[in-house]
Amino acid sequence: MRHVLDRNVPLPLYQKIKDHILDQVKRGQLKHGMRVPSESELVERLGVSRMTVHRAMRELSEAGVVDRVQGIGSFVSAPPARTELMELKDIADDIKARGNVHSQKIKILETTNATAEQAAYFDMPRGSRLFHSIIVNYEDEVPVQVENRLIRPSFAPGYLGHNFLTVPSTRYLRSIADATKMEHSVCASMADDQVCEFLEFPEPRSVIILTRRTWVGELAVSRSVFTYPGDTCALVSCRTME
Repeated sequence: MRHVLDRNVPLPLYQKIKDHILDQVKRGQLKHGMRVPSESELVERLGVSRMTVHRAMRELSEAGVVDRVQGIGSFVSAPPARTELMELKDIADDIKARGNVHSQKIKILETTNATAEQAAYFDMPRGSRLFHSIIVNYEDEVPVQVENRLIRPSFAPGYLGHNFLTVPSTRYLRSIADATKMEHSVCASMADDQVCEFLEFPEPRSVIILTRRTWVGELAVSRSVFTYPGDTCALVSCRTME
């Protein structure tokens, strides 16, 4: 690792250590779950101060490159799960494509009367009937998404009676009709108490919130709010321009 400390490269020592570890991860020399040399090992091997090594490892941890386990060591983090932003993809398909097991739990499945704000989403009178569901999706038994949906009943009259454990909600809604228009917004926020409970956060943490409104023809038929842990999700958008 001596090239890390090449004095001809005008970079701080901590940055050279970071770059070296990042290069090893990129090349596959350090894979997901592998232990990174300890701070003591790096200090001895590189002949630098513990403070320099500590800063490098701290910044790698803050960037999500390594997970630091107190009293055990640092390990290469799993790459963030990627979720397609502009497609109506089923999260179950994404999870299975990564070779993992998808499961879900239904937290709320009910009829509700639209508030003024909710009614505006659907261009319907306040107090109109809507279907409401909150479903938590799991990847290898770890909660990775809370989906909170409002559905226009005339679009999916069988929604409340559907078996979502057999056919997930996105797949079920797409089986009724393909969307003709979608509206997206993405923001970062701190998890509220309900999201902390559903995503099993011991304390409030940052989350990514994707809000999607979907039309079929001229009617807005659903409004969905998808909430993801902020440190384990990457939203991806890719379009072919013509």
